[in-house]
Amino acid sequence: MSIDLKTAAHVAKLARIKVEDDALPQLAEEFNNILGFIEQLNEVDVEGVKPMTSVTPMRLKRREDVVTDGNIQDRILKNAPDAREGFFAVPKVVE
Repeated sequence: MSIDLKTAAHVAKLARIKVEDDALPQLAEEFNNILGFIEQLNEVDVEGVKPMTSVTPMRLKRREDVVTDGNIQDRILKNAPDAREGFFAVPKVVE
């Protein structure tokens, strides 16, 4: 697939990027380079490769889901500039 000047201008417009007419050939060339790289990636055989979220094997540390420091609501609300009925009170921002 090849990107011409008209398509490069259209993509720039869709991205809301102002591109001068003299810069369009360079932009089209960059798009073509990107598409060429994507075509190279499509040639890689990934059959049997599991999807991964990181290049290093990582596992999240897990802990028991237990309350460790509860029943201190009154101490926490002492820090609030305005607390009502056991909750933080915040000013109304939407009318």
